[in-house]
Amino acid sequence: WSPEMLSANKENVEALRQSLGLNDPLIIQYFRWLGGVLRGDLGYSFDGSSIASIIKVRLPYTFELAGYSLVLSAVIGIGIGIISAVRQNGVIDYVGRVLAVLGQAVPQFLVGIILIQIFAIKLGIFPSGNRVSPDATNAFVDAFQHLFLPVLTLTIGMVAVLMRYARNTMLDVLNSDYIKTARSKGIPEWKVYLKHGFRNAMKPVLVILVFRIPMLVGGSVVIESVFSYPGIGLTMTNAIVSGDYPIVLVTTLIIAAAMLICSFMVDVFNALLDPRVRLGE
Repeated sequence: WSPEMLSANKENVEALRQSLGLNDPLIIQYFRWLGGVLRGDLGYSFDGSSIASIIKVRLPYTFELAGYSLVLSAVIGIGIGIISAVRQNGVIDYVGRVLAVLGQAVPQFLVGIILIQIFAIKLGIFPSGNRVSPDATNAFVDAFQHLFLPVLTLTIGMVAVLMRYARNTMLDVLNSDYIKTARSKGIPEWKVYLKHGFRNAMKPVLVILVFRIPMLVGGSVVIESVFSYPGIGLTMTNAIVSGDYPIVLVTTLIIAAAMLICSFMVDVFNALLDPRVRLGE
């Protein structure tokens, strides 16, 4: 029913409340909603579309975008951070620190706009938006071209964070007493770095990495809007603009659930990396 029909007839309002179960006590409404969520029933948007069907289509696109960005940023950021710590005050260290500061200082949406201006408008190498082209002949190449710029935008900011954390934690570990003891025993330098240094330095970095996952999903709201990428972020933005609050609530719930899952993953990884930490002890 339209708002005009509801405002014109109180019976329509009461019939709608009855059909939605809004006349029941709040505790019953809550458990009814919770049971529906567990069954995959996320309700309907204001245009009558099933929210579950919308999320089913759009959420994998966001996971695809966030997954590629997470893997690339982890490899590049941690790699450069470790090398910067091992070769402290070298060329890579200085360049890495400058890039880390710039990567954190420049907003991601501005990075995206700059990349679109350079690679899409000026050079015409990559498309400026969407996920696929209607007339694409090679699906793999077309998907890569559409993913490149949004993935690069998310990766730049993530690399800056991981690079600084990896460098600082590795330096702290290399200055520890047990590292000096390992070197005094004549252990090869590469073994000191890999076995004693890298493993202990990765624990706080891993915590940051895992906790960035929900931030990648949440940050996709801006990036997907910049690149018109049809993921959950763009869906949430459109829902906010149109006032479709059921979709906004469901997407917020998904981001909150991602944060809780990541918190659990941090505890598990801590137990795997640190022998002193054991679940259940």
